Amino acid sequence: MAYKILIVDDNTLIRSAVRHLIEQNPDWQFCGEAENGKVAVERVRELAPDVVILDLAMPVMNGIEAAQKIRRIAPNTGLVMFTLHANPALLKYAGSIGVHQLVSKAEGSLEHLSMAIQSVVHHSPEIDSED
Repeated sequence: MAYKILIVDDNTLIRSAVRHLIEQNPDWQFCGEAENGKVAVERVRELAPDVVILDLAMPVMNGIEAAQKIRRIAPNTGLVMFTLHANPALLKYAGSIGVHQLVSKAEGSLEHLSMAIQSVVHHSPEIDSED
């Protein structure tokens, strides 16, 4: 059974690149996307993904607010924050609200994102930053 993954990012190109990454792994299944945190929460209710990949800076509702709401409605869903704004303070705060992995959108980031998804689906509880 493939792990269902929801992509949440306000950038269409990022969503497309991440979707392509997901579709390359036979153990993963793209189940949907959202352009902001509010839509993400709705999609989590509808689609029950195993993993949600969240951007931080988005209109309507940011990734932190969305992560908090998702954690309440779907406590077993893995959360990976994929952001340009990775820093030690965000790493600590994200971990405190239930984000499992924090990945920087830097050079080589899709490889790091792939490793973070693998870690989450294999139930690694520790938050880890991949810069």
